[in-house]
Amino acid sequence: MCGRYRLSRRKQILEEHFDTVSGEADWTPRYNIAPTQPVPIIRQHPKEPQRELSLVRWGLIPWWAKDASGAAKMINARSETAATQPAFRDALSTRRCIVPADGFYEWQKTGKVRQPHCFEVDGGRLFAFAGLWDRWKDSVGKTVETCSILTTAANAVTSAIHDRMPVILDDDNFDLWLDPGMKDTAAASDLLKPYDHQRMHSYPVSTRLNQGQNDDAECAARCELEAPPQGSLFL
Repeated sequence: MCGRYRLSRRKQILEEHFDTVSGEADWTPRYNIAPTQPVPIIRQHPKEPQRELSLVRWGLIPWWAKDASGAAKMINARSETAATQPAFRDALSTRRCIVPADGFYEWQKTGKVRQPHCFEVDGGRLFAFAGLWDRWKDSVGKTVETCSILTTAANAVTSAIHDRMPVILDDDNFDLWLDPGMKDTAAASDLLKPYDHQRMHSYPVSTRLNQGQNDDAECAARCELEAPPQGSLFL
């Protein structure tokens, strides 16, 4: 699962790193991105050899949906079943995107405390989740673009906290994943593997992250966990 993540780079850095054209979408650093909020995605232009940076809402609404009520439950799509699920199969074939990030969070419950941990790649560099997007119209004809992040089985780093992890694409696979001419869902699904655990690490962060309104660098800063009282036992 991926329910919160971090993207602390400015728009200019995103454009340079992912080689996108400069569009109207704006972005300022965020440290506690939550479902249903606007997030940047990168798509391949369908007729020109260029990538585009766009802002869409996190939580996919299929084009055929009658309303937007299920969006909050569609922030993730399981890579193992996306090709057969009605909400995701069309998007996997024709509407793939990448979702830039430089960290994501998972929680570990210890007693009554939900302790968040941040996961990074190569010491905190930019990377990209494999994503799907869709375009939906509401009852008055307003167009809403949304996205979902694909997930897969946990690797050796993330499994200590959670049994799932977001799909992180190798940079070399960006072009294939984004290629609008590649409609083979089996070939697309082959790219959706657990990321190399040797390139990842994690660390605990402040429980300030648990409150969605907190969104600053302190949310992603490493914190020291309190040591248990001497002589206590863990079951």
